[in-house]
Amino acid sequence: MSTVIDALQAALAAEQAIVYGYGVVGGQIGAGREAGARQAYDAHRSRRDVLIRTAVDLGAAPVAADAGYALPFAVVDPAGALRLAAYLEERVAGAYGGLTLVVRLEPALGAMAGASGSGVVEGAADCAYAAPARRAQTAAAVKVALIVMGWELL
Repeated sequence: MSTVIDALQAALAAEQAIVYGYGVVGGQIGAGREAGARQAYDAHRSRRDVLIRTAVDLGAAPVAADAGYALPFAVVDPAGALRLAAYLEERVAGAYGGLTLVVRLEPALGAMAGASGSGVVEGAADCAYAAPARRAQTAAAVKVALIVMGWELL
């Protein structure tokens, strides 16, 4: 059972970090993308809460969120916010991948944990989808900025 709890705690820690990160994203994302950032923030808060309840149901103390997190780079504009969102989604997808693997490879442990895998797989799929979408938005924003500045694209 500790394998499931360890993987659950890793996913929970990743969700707590991304909730913090989306607070930063929301402050820099710019008009027109605020609703999408808010939707992602709310989805990750919801997943975090489910993981907390699951840990408690399994008799484990949920891993606590850090008071703050070091960002991988400075976020000072909408392009940086999109880059951060993509980075965070990739990290969370990796954590869910670990949890999915444990639940899939050890179905008895997953069943004991009440983790059928469907919610885990859904969380992983959402994050895996969101990361490239955010990267594409970032790439498009960079291309527009280069064109506006008069730089030619190869």
